[in-house]
Amino acid sequence: MKNKLTSEQAEELLKVLKTRFEKNMNRHKDLNWEKIQIKLEKSPEKLWTLNEMEITEGEPDVISYDQKKDEYFFFDCSPESPKRRSLCYDYPAWNARKANKPESNAIDKASEMGIELLTEQQYRQLQELGKFDLKTSSWIKTPTNIRELGGAIFCDRRYNTVFTYHNGADSYYAARGFRGCLKV
Repeated sequence: MKNKLTSEQAEELLKVLKTRFEKNMNRHKDLNWEKIQIKLEKSPEKLWTLNEMEITEGEPDVISYDQKKDEYFFFDCSPESPKRRSLCYDYPAWNARKANKPESNAIDKASEMGIELLTEQQYRQLQELGKFDLKTSSWIKTPTNIRELGGAIFCDRRYNTVFTYHNGADSYYAARGFRGCLKV
């Protein structure tokens, strides 16, 4: 089966996730790792996605729980934007570039991994749990009205403040990646 870890890979990943969970209890007060692990073990495709986040140094961790939907939210919690950088915002922006095309784009990479880009609200929620993107920036989900005009938005933290900026969706920088969200 594609997008599935071996039992050894799954076991190793669960150990890494549990250690991170226990080390960062401020991110998920009142949540129980055993319940999360049971859900993960029943969802091999979600474990595969978390492994993809881990491979790209996203350091995924649980940051919230939606009781109504019984869903846990994993965000990339690496101090700087994960090692999936130098990407245009989406395929139309990538395709429009005539020269110096980057390897890919953030939206397609996220989709391949099984995650979604953080929204601005989610990005700000993450920043309440620590200080992220002090040297890098991260593409975030861009509202349709901005994207239709050729733009895309990204965020970072500078001067102890979270900023939301705009850029042409076809731009890309070595210090700009994207942070993702996975619902389990």
